[in-house]
Amino acid sequence: MQLHIRVQLYDRILYGLMLGVLTCASFFPTLSAAQVPNPTVTGPIAQPVSPGDPSHNYIFFSSNHDLAGHGYVEEEFFISGTATRYATPNQTNPDASSTGTVISTGNPYKTRIVVRRPSDPSKFNGVVLVEWYNVTNNFDAENTWFFGWENIMRSGYVWVGVSAQRVGVNALKAWSPTRYGTFDVTVGNTVNDDSLSYDVYSQAGQAIASPVGVDPLHGLVPKTIIATGESQSAMRLAAYANSIQPLADLYDGILALSTLGNRIRTDLAVPFFKVLTESDVVLFNEANVRQPNTSNFRSWEVAGSSHVDQHLRNSREPLELRDNGVSTEATGLDPAPPAGCTFKPVGTRTPTTFVLASAYDKMVKWIQNGTLPPTAPGITITSFSPVVPLRNSLGLAQGGIQLSQMVVPTRINNGVNVGPGACNRWGYSLPIDPATLQAMYPDPLAYFFRVAQVDKANVISGYMLQDDMVADMISAVTGNVSGIYDGE
Repeated sequence: MQLHIRVQLYDRILYGLMLGVLTCASFFPTLSAAQVPNPTVTGPIAQPVSPGDPSHNYIFFSSNHDLAGHGYVEEEFFISGTATRYATPNQTNPDASSTGTVISTGNPYKTRIVVRRPSDPSKFNGVVLVEWYNVTNNFDAENTWFFGWENIMRSGYVWVGVSAQRVGVNALKAWSPTRYGTFDVTVGNTVNDDSLSYDVYSQAGQAIASPVGVDPLHGLVPKTIIATGESQSAMRLAAYANSIQPLADLYDGILALSTLGNRIRTDLAVPFFKVLTESDVVLFNEANVRQPNTSNFRSWEVAGSSHVDQHLRNSREPLELRDNGVSTEATGLDPAPPAGCTFKPVGTRTPTTFVLASAYDKMVKWIQNGTLPPTAPGITITSFSPVVPLRNSLGLAQGGIQLSQMVVPTRINNGVNVGPGACNRWGYSLPIDPATLQAMYPDPLAYFFRVAQVDKANVISGYMLQDDMVADMISAVTGNVSGIYDGE
């Protein structure tokens, strides 16, 4: 059977399967009342040169995706004011008096927010995602955007990035003294920690929720505001949830991707959603800090996924090369053996982005009308010290959310790699050789049906959205398995 004939057949099957999983969503949100100062907002700041210009007088990490083609606009605003420094208690036992305490008040600061919004107000879904920029590599990186940009624009979210930490702010100042030289979150180099960052992040949210003066959303009225971030930023959001949210009461919910082994207080008044990769569960102690699902807590674990996956790399590394001249971690990951990581290519191909998209969707419904997200099984663990997941004969982790890439594999996706530096958390994705694939899937139509069955089950279970089911099933038609039959 030739590929073009199969595609027509699969299209008909796909249409029929879609009819079985169509759902409707209604958004009726309520914003929480916050007692957080409004910062002074300036902007939008002009961008007189194109991204990549040597002058660096443009938005650092200005998106390389086709925002205009998706009906989106990107703008940068400066925010300034005075902020409170907070002490955040040890997060290993957040139920024991973890609420933050004031260190000092009246600390001047100046930093930035970046806004990506629908240009057509009718396309706005009423939800703002406020991302705490990740500074693990000593510069601002919008990792949650990198993981989920397709769904963010497809669904009409507003995305806002906040430069809250001194490492990222200082890097901006060094990168473009002309554009960012007046920034400061250190009170004139007298504050050498990030105790100011929590109130800066709150005030950025307040500028979105209740603008005074310049409105960064140009009249769009948010109904729901969600705090979000990945990895080091998710760790900060865990501290924010435990210590600051009870005081500020600003964000309507918090969705954190890869919280690095931090527990969340059980009396939090707003929903907290953890989304975890296999790397997080195995390497960052999440297996040992699991918490029961409650009316305000959910945790999903995605088997076969890595802390940094190929999907993220595809977005982030071109920006690193454009704006910094080097891709920091990739330099040590990809050299030919024996240098770098043991298993190549690094970065799993199991689409965490599908699960993250559904998690945001479920988070919104949870906040707006009290519909609890579905629970999900954890990745099966055979040893907790060290953490060892159960793996099948192919080496694929069992349990957790199982996407089609794991149940009907064409690659071996493992969330844990071996090697120097950051290798372990990048995982790897090894292709299964064509002869083995043909033995596993002698009939490409049967393979397609198996993928469709898994995808439909994940949509019904709530772990995947319908649009991503369609994309995944189209990929099954044109992917590795179908390719070995094209010459027939």
